Amino acid sequence: QVQLVQSGGGYVQAGGSLRLSCAASGIIFSANTMAWYRQAPGKQRELVGTISSGGITKYGDSVKGRFTISRDNAKRTVYLQMNSLKPEDTAVYYCNVVNRDIWGQGTLVTVSS
Repeated sequence: QVQLVQSGGGYVQAGGSLRLSCAASGIIFSANTMAWYRQAPGKQRELVGTISSGGITKYGDSVKGRFTISRDNAKRTVYLQMNSLKPEDTAVYYCNVVNRDIWGQGTLVTVSS
């Protein structure tokens, strides 16, 4: 069964940090590019960034320099480290297998001012 299971997230004050995890099963994890998206209330889903099978990362302009995506192929897990969080980072965050309709369940991140 193909599955992405997310963990982490929660509530943090502005300037704080959080880390999200996304554990994959049922796919050849190491061969896939992975992505993190987010969706704020009343807004469209936004691409946060991607990490290729080789570990090359790309980020959206709104998170560059603050967020870091990494992966551990042995653990079949992709991570999103979020630093210097802002209230506008408040959203539900999703992991995704790029080019496949495989999504994590979503994790709420709330940043207070």
